[in-house]
Amino acid sequence: MSSSLRLRVHSSLKPPNDRQSFRSLSGSSSLISLSIRGLYNELIATTRMSKLSDILASDRISRTQAFSSYYSTPGEGIDSLLHSSATMDAGNPIRKMISLLPRMYHTPLTCAMWEETSSIFQKADRSAFDRTSQRHLVAKTPSQSRTSFVHKFSSDYILREQYRNPWNEIRVEKLVEDLDALAAIISYKHCCNNEGTMGPLLLVTASVDRMAIKKPISVDADLKMAGAVTWVGKSSMEIQLEVTQPIQGISNPSDRIALVANFQFVGRDMKTGKSAPVNKILPETEQEKLLWEEAEERNQMRKRRREEKTAGADTENIYGERVNALLAEGQVLSDMKALADRDSILIKDTCHENSLICLPQQRNIHGTIFGGFLMRKAFELAFSNTYAFAGVPPQFVEVDHIDFLKPVDVGNFLRLKSCVLYTELEHPSKPLIKVEVIAQVTRPELRVIEESNKFYFTFTVQPEAIADGLRIPKVLPATEDEARRVLERMDAEHCQMAKPFKTRQEVEEIENLTAKFLGRM
Repeated sequence: MSSSLRLRVHSSLKPPNDRQSFRSLSGSSSLISLSIRGLYNELIATTRMSKLSDILASDRISRTQAFSSYYSTPGEGIDSLLHSSATMDAGNPIRKMISLLPRMYHTPLTCAMWEETSSIFQKADRSAFDRTSQRHLVAKTPSQSRTSFVHKFSSDYILREQYRNPWNEIRVEKLVEDLDALAAIISYKHCCNNEGTMGPLLLVTASVDRMAIKKPISVDADLKMAGAVTWVGKSSMEIQLEVTQPIQGISNPSDRIALVANFQFVGRDMKTGKSAPVNKILPETEQEKLLWEEAEERNQMRKRRREEKTAGADTENIYGERVNALLAEGQVLSDMKALADRDSILIKDTCHENSLICLPQQRNIHGTIFGGFLMRKAFELAFSNTYAFAGVPPQFVEVDHIDFLKPVDVGNFLRLKSCVLYTELEHPSKPLIKVEVIAQVTRPELRVIEESNKFYFTFTVQPEAIADGLRIPKVLPATEDEARRVLERMDAEHCQMAKPFKTRQEVEEIENLTAKFLGRM
């Protein structure tokens, strides 16, 4: 193909030139023409990629710094690339630049995250990475990490179509991916020192709590995402994000909030992989102090929950009674199908699965697979599973919880397994469908399977579908393992992970919830 072939590229896709310009990344709607040679030169100049020898450095620190340490001469290596038949290595700077072309593999916000974080490492002196892992910590206010981003759906047709699903609604999975990217930007801004640089610190998503839809989100109106660090522990931090959309005739800002999410990030030393301290936080306003208290309470809940999992026999005995109650009805459906409730189904009969190879285009700045990508793929599978289960397009309600247990690397064989874990039918007009997705890294050559992520989603269906006679079946476990998984999620949902089950009254409350679930009350 001739190098004079011309491509039409959306001007709003051009990577930002500084740390602030990502706020209006998608503002323009004009088109420009670039030759292949010019496109490569533009990518080299704007993303400030390093030479091939630096990119291919074996250690993580060198790879990170090589992303943005040196300025390449425009046009350097392009002629040999265009006229060479040699296979391009996965670490080649040109391939990395192509993968960063906005909307080729990533959303505009994800590209902004790459630019923001790479600029931080670009400023850092190499000697800062070679020295000891001890860093000078500073205290920052939430306002110092506050960041916002606007999707200009109202004026950017191409962007709008990227986020529109077949039912003319917003693609929630892309919002989830964007929120993870925005949370990453915020975490790095908080962990920078006063000079805007950072030592050998790796920040990764640890978990996500309750990403709940508060009102419908339109794909035709501008969408603003904003957030800040609200709580900091020794090596972890919580970031609260809000998605807002203006509504005509409504001036109260709280009424514009469409979605709220809480992300937990943890700091890791780049050299050792062990936990590393992060900058402290100094809440100033009453609202910031309130958010800190709420986040601290959630942190204590998570600690208590972890303690419960390693507790004594009391919790096991309580689970034992409830497991038997759950299995009783499931056994009828499994062994005596003709006599079972026609509106019930076993968990194993709701399962779906997807497999994929993790590609270089899906990595983050540290070389592992971007967490937002994993969240998007899990959501897509959960949505499809619920669609097949309900028989109508489902409506997203919330992300209940997400755990990032192990990193996923480029080239990994990833298996995503989903099932409807249980349904809540107490409100006939709005049944809730609870879906579990487990991500596993499979290594066939080693005969090893490792769990990398757990995702829990809640969906419902349109009231019109229920009015037309749609019936959502009750989902029942057939094995003890399935029953325990159901009970763990029921406890997390109904008890909000508030405290261990120690009193008989608390045990009875849980038993009543289980009885309602089984339809025996």
